[in-house]
Amino acid sequence: MKKMIWHKTYTLEEVNDIFAKNMTGYLEIRAVAISHESLIVSMPVNDRVKQPYGLLHGGASVVLAESVGSIASNLVVDHDAFMGVGMEVNANHLRPVWDGEVRALCRPLHLGAKSHVWDIRIEDQKGNLVCVSRLTVAIVKRRNAND
Repeated sequence: MKKMIWHKTYTLEEVNDIFAKNMTGYLEIRAVAISHESLIVSMPVNDRVKQPYGLLHGGASVVLAESVGSIASNLVVDHDAFMGVGMEVNANHLRPVWDGEVRALCRPLHLGAKSHVWDIRIEDQKGNLVCVSRLTVAIVKRRNAND
């Protein structure tokens, strides 16, 4: 059996409490599965994430990819001492999505002490690959409010 990458065992409810806030909450991104080494999230394809011609905006796919990877990094590190912040994201948009929902599968390519690199694959409801993305996250020490 493969070793769990997460700092502790998280429930979907705990992960979805994180996703429910800020931009991820606005876009209705939610975790649908967490395994010992991956995180899967979904996002509805609605007017909030479409471009003017009615299909999924590439920027929304990037928000989805960066969000799932950044949150994944923060689930890997000791949250009291460290935090992960996005350094670089790239995305290749492969096919359009007009409606329904997309799902992003996030798996690590590298989990180092100072950086993480994530592979994120976004698929439509039929399992067609919509976007591939790679996210690099810097792992930094948490600052005290008085620093």
